[in-house]
This record gives sequence, C-alpha cells and structure tokens, in this order.
Amino acid sequence: MEATFVTQDTKPRTDKVAIIGKIISILCILFLLVDAVMKVIEHPLSMEGSVALGWPADQVQSIGIALLVSTILYIIPRTAILGAILITGYLGGAIAVMVMAKQSLSFAATLGVLVWAGMYLRDAQLRAMIPFRK
Repeated sequence: MEATFVTQDTKPRTDKVAIIGKIISILCILFLLVDAVMKVIEHPLSMEGSVALGWPADQVQSIGIALLVSTILYIIPRTAILGAILITGYLGGAIAVMVMAKQSLSFAATLGVLVWAGMYLRDAQLRAMIPFRK
C-alpha cells in the first residue's frame, strides 16, 4: 500500500487574489482621480455639490489637491499604504461632512472599505501582517 500526498499549489491562487485586488484598486483609483481633478479644476458640478455640503468655495480646490496627492501615493506601489491611510483620512472627513449634512454616508464608507480591500488583496506583505484564519 502506497500513500500519495496531494499538495495544493498556492501560486495561482495568490496571483488571482492579487489580480482581483488590482481590479478593485483600479476602480477606486478611477473614481478618486475623477473626483480630485473635478475639484482641482473647480468644475461647476463639483463646486455645487461641495458648497451644498457646507464647504467654503475657496477651499474646494485645496481639498481636491489633497485627494489627488493621496491617490497618487496610493497608485505607487512603494507608497501605496501611505496613500491608503491618507485616503482613509479624507473619506473619514467626507463621512463627517455627510453626517452633519444629514446625507447618506454609505458610499464614502464603502469606498474606504474597497480601498483597503484592494490594498490587502494586492499586497502579500499586508496579508502576512493581518492574516485571516479559518
């Protein structure tokens, strides 16, 4: 009688996980870049929405620059975690503004979760630091 051991190759799974993480991150990045650029160029729709939420019109561009810098840091692999932390701070502020304006905060909260989900799935070192166990 002979025993055979079947080993599961984890490399394809890891590649799939990283690809899913990159897709999630790309979708978040696209949204954040559009939002940031609209604020930086002071697009009327962005200005209207921001002022309606209580932001001073002369500060909208500064907020857009902060978001743009944070998003660029999130895009660069070496600074991605710093970018995710800064985006989390930005979205925390957005949630606070939404609460004060009595608006739904679910989109900002969901985007924050997706930013970190994408980061977690695409970064093996982060997964090693924060392991999920069965």
